[in-house]
Amino acid sequence: MTDKMSKLHGGPGRFLIGLVMMIGGGYLFLDAVQVTHQMNWGMALFNMGGVKLTPGLVLVPFLFGIGMIFYNPDNDLGWILVIATLVMLAIGVISSLSFHMRRMSAFELLMILGLAIGGLGLFLSGLRRMR
Repeated sequence: MTDKMSKLHGGPGRFLIGLVMMIGGGYLFLDAVQVTHQMNWGMALFNMGGVKLTPGLVLVPFLFGIGMIFYNPDNDLGWILVIATLVMLAIGVISSLSFHMRRMSAFELLMILGLAIGGLGLFLSGLRRMR
């Protein structure tokens, strides 16, 4: 009797079922999230001293940096300009993203959360037994 009980409280079966449920719930949750952006070439990525830096203006130092690198590959200023411009563009693109949940019924939301949280519980109880 205790052997049956020990199998119910953990082990590789619960671990794998929990993992599959967590992955399924996570997939369904991420599938319900819509990502949109609000970036266009006239939009300001950054405001510095009242001057709007648009994506087009941010590319100007990039072009100078590329020219410096092609003229002299050992030029540190060229590399700094290129790397700083790429970082500024990446930050601008990421900051212009917005996330929205698509319309769904309460049943869908409860199923997603049930799979994800129930799977987490099974996963963690499976880990407890495997130690």
